[in-house]
Amino acid sequence: MEGGNDYNDREEIFSKRVKAGKRTYFFDVKSTKSNDYYLTITESKRRMQGDTFVFEKHKIFLYKEDFGKFIEALQGAVDHVKNDLMPEVDFSQYDVEESETELDDELKWE
Repeated sequence: MEGGNDYNDREEIFSKRVKAGKRTYFFDVKSTKSNDYYLTITESKRRMQGDTFVFEKHKIFLYKEDFGKFIEALQGAVDHVKNDLMPEVDFSQYDVEESETELDDELKWE
């Protein structure tokens, strides 16, 4: 590839999609040129622009040396919200899978 960042052209090794209302999260494992692996986490948010929907996307790259610290910090933050800030909320109500909709075709990641 000539110049520039070619992360977007990397082969996906694994992909998991999580639908969450108007947002969809993509967890994609990709490989580097040197056969190392990294994770991209993408938030895709659907919003109206004029008469059509557009998808606003935010992406972070997570490298293997940061996996443990990332998971620990994420779990700590989630536990703090659940146990300290909102102990009265039954978070299991949010574990229900949403039904598939015709918007799924629009949300496919390329």
